[in-house]
Amino acid sequence: MTSDSRPIAGIEPDAVTRWISDNVQGFAGPAQFTLIAGGRSNLTYLVTDTQGRKVALRRPPTGSVLESAHDMGREWKFITALQGTGVPVAAPLAFCDDHAVTGADFYVMDFVDGVVMGDSDDAQQLSEPARYHASEQIADVLARLHSLDVNELDVPGSRKTTGYIQRQVERWTAQVQAVMPPETEQVVRIAQLLIEDVPPQVTGIAHGDYRVGNLSFDPEGNILAIFDWELATVGDSMADLGWLLSTWSQPGETAFAATTHTPTQAGGFMTRDEVTQRYAEKSGNDVSRIDFYVAFQRWRGACIQLGVRHRYEVGAMGDDGYDHRVLDKTIAGALDAAEADLRR
Repeated sequence: MTSDSRPIAGIEPDAVTRWISDNVQGFAGPAQFTLIAGGRSNLTYLVTDTQGRKVALRRPPTGSVLESAHDMGREWKFITALQGTGVPVAAPLAFCDDHAVTGADFYVMDFVDGVVMGDSDDAQQLSEPARYHASEQIADVLARLHSLDVNELDVPGSRKTTGYIQRQVERWTAQVQAVMPPETEQVVRIAQLLIEDVPPQVTGIAHGDYRVGNLSFDPEGNILAIFDWELATVGDSMADLGWLLSTWSQPGETAFAATTHTPTQAGGFMTRDEVTQRYAEKSGNDVSRIDFYVAFQRWRGACIQLGVRHRYEVGAMGDDGYDHRVLDKTIAGALDAAEADLRR
């Protein structure tokens, strides 16, 4: 039933094609599956049917999955609950919890055909005025997400008004200790510094990975969709802003300032300070302790990348051509920067 008979990591093409055809109205096989490059955690596929209709499929890595780390049901619940809220997400189409189909839970959503900026080369797809507008959109949409009343939405996560950062520190420390990389001692040391200085919690939705590379834009810089909801929960909203800023490079920076060299390195975007100020104006949230959240997110980002590196080392991420060894320097830089900031 498929137009491409080559092996596809994580996909049983015939079974998945039948399932989508039965559960997504108007979808007709044979289908073609393409692993979308750039994903370093859950796997994302472009699925094209015989009429050229495109949908996206999300499933966990194919092996060595830490318990609760890749909950597809969580992603599904968030994008479903956010329909109609003004927060841009892809339309959910169907969810499958029958592992007989392809070995894991997965879901299908509309394919959002926009500009996704993984690096500074990708940013060249937008003009400089569009990049500046994209910066405004990034701050505005995050403020809109954080303004939602979590008690009116059917989303997973604790409604506790304290303890989010502490729980996150415990969770990510445990996941690192589960695979015991060489960096474990430093991870634990920074975790203790974080626990000793946690600000009061601002309770709301925390996307968990809100950054430029998880957003799709139109040519004018408007956000079409937020992707990758696998880490989303109810928690401390300020953690999202800390993560966004920790991944926000600025032109000309030579010292370690962001977890990666991101699209914002290309120029034309707002500065980190400008993004912070616009978010504060739009959300009304106090940003005076943002430096703590940036340090926390440098540490958390390193923990996530340690998990990604481990999954590549054991062959659980499919053959997408990514050289996971480039993560070594990024992980070391993030941990060192987080520790230095917290000790200051």
